[in-house]
Amino acid sequence: MEIEDRVRQSFAKQTMMQTLGASLESVAEGRVVIVSPILPSVLQQQGAGHAGLAFSIGDSAAGYSALTVMEAGREVMTVEMKINLMAPAMGDRLVAEGRVIRAGRRIVVVAADVFAETGDARKHVAMLQGTMIPV
Repeated sequence: MEIEDRVRQSFAKQTMMQTLGASLESVAEGRVVIVSPILPSVLQQQGAGHAGLAFSIGDSAAGYSALTVMEAGREVMTVEMKINLMAPAMGDRLVAEGRVIRAGRRIVVVAADVFAETGDARKHVAMLQGTMIPV
């Protein structure tokens, strides 16, 4: 099975991503982009997208980037993930761009950048770095 098909099939099983209205925008070896609208149901008290939204799609984008370098029949799980929130997530949607930093046999180091977008305007709102383990 092709890498993109494997990732899309796995992503379709994630009910959390469905709840957030997230979609898989692109898949390439070592890179995955996930997009989610900033819905009224995911705002924090000051009207910005909640950090939990940025973390959820950033973690998934990073994790799926790791899956693109795994052999068929494997999945990955997050061992640890760190997030730096750099600006309020104000906009229409969040875009999480995940990538593999280093793929080892036992762990895969990954990262993701999360951007808030409105029309053509784009602001970098979060950075994530973490470790995935093949399962």
